[in-house]
Amino acid sequence: MADRLYQGIADQITALIDQGIFPPGTRLPGERELAERFGVSRVTIREAEIALQAIGRIVIKTGSGVYVTDGKPAATDAPPQVSAFELTEARSLFESEAAALAASTISPDTLARLDELLDIMGRDDTDDAASTAADQEFHLLIASASGNQAVIHVIKQLWRMRTEMPEVRTTYASVCQHDGRTRQREHAAIVDALRIGDAGAARIAMRQHFNRLLEAMLDATEEREISELRRKAAQSRERFLMTARLR
Repeated sequence: MADRLYQGIADQITALIDQGIFPPGTRLPGERELAERFGVSRVTIREAEIALQAIGRIVIKTGSGVYVTDGKPAATDAPPQVSAFELTEARSLFESEAAALAASTISPDTLARLDELLDIMGRDDTDDAASTAADQEFHLLIASASGNQAVIHVIKQLWRMRTEMPEVRTTYASVCQHDGRTRQREHAAIVDALRIGDAGAARIAMRQHFNRLLEAMLDATEEREISELRRKAAQSRERFLMTARLR
């Protein structure tokens, strides 16, 4: 439901852009104003804006605002169908290097925002939607801090697959909703490395985060497969016992 909500808001903002209400080059109203306009939370607005930035409709400029671009997504710009494991492997490769690059260039303002996002992810009253939004902004901020436009583009596309593909989204949700504290600690280790400008430590911390995520996904998948085998075995047992009783 939360995924459909932010996507619906993204569609409404897109419609306003296409209608010329927010023409290219203009600055979108702030999160608070948009939240009041659409009757949703600021977290939902932030998720919608991140989704729109991922497809090139807007650009989020830290400290300045959100601006409408003059580009439209290509009709054939559909991401390839990948598994959650393939996507996570790719994210590990690119985001680990992005973190290493960001270590020498990241600004105090970006570090301060990462600290705020860590706080959101670590609070007990943060729901799954808000935690996912904070996680996404966290990773995209580090990508942006890398300063490499090609790397930034690739990571945005990977996040697009992460949020738009139902099977991938479901796999992530089955893992992330149970490991909030662990995920928060892993993110904190990444920020600690970035704060001291240690590229090697930032790379390792990001890679360890994704390695643990892959292991959790494998465990969850194994549990689902075992549960499905047990369910089928129970159905077969019941059917064969029924047949035996009829004799």
